[in-house]
Amino acid sequence: GNCMLGSRPLLSFDTVFSSQPHLKLLKAMFIDIFGTPRGHPKSKPFIDRVMSFGMLDGRIWVRNYQIMDAVDGDKKAEKVAAHAGKELTNLVEIGPRFVLTPIRIFNGSFGGPTLYANPKYTSPNATRQAAKTQYGEKYSKRRQANDFRKEKEEINVVPLSDLHDTFS
Repeated sequence: GNCMLGSRPLLSFDTVFSSQPHLKLLKAMFIDIFGTPRGHPKSKPFIDRVMSFGMLDGRIWVRNYQIMDAVDGDKKAEKVAAHAGKELTNLVEIGPRFVLTPIRIFNGSFGGPTLYANPKYTSPNATRQAAKTQYGEKYSKRRQANDFRKEKEEINVVPLSDLHDTFS
């Protein structure tokens, strides 16, 4: 896919971005970041790509598509496609594609009151700590089993019989 340098992307948002306040804020941020101001001196006067923002599983999925004409200037192919009811344009994914997991949204730049906190997010440090704790529990269970076995051996000592020194 070859998009023109400086071309404006058409930004396409999932309907979820209009329903929740923190997603409305993210939508405004994405428009500021990825949108090109109208009339900017280095922008092109046409749109040849689409950026799609979707929300699924608490993550924001971003895809970049190029708008391709199925028939490039071929009048006969245009008439055939129009008669058959086929679309004359296609979307081809050109990348980059990425997934964002919103963790926290602060009121300030890098701090301040928290406007949104993702309740389902667990940090990698918490995941590693849980794995180490689970490994430590495995070790402590093994130690307890060993101590229990030694205690059982001490309780169940077989007494020596009267004939134990007969053949010595």
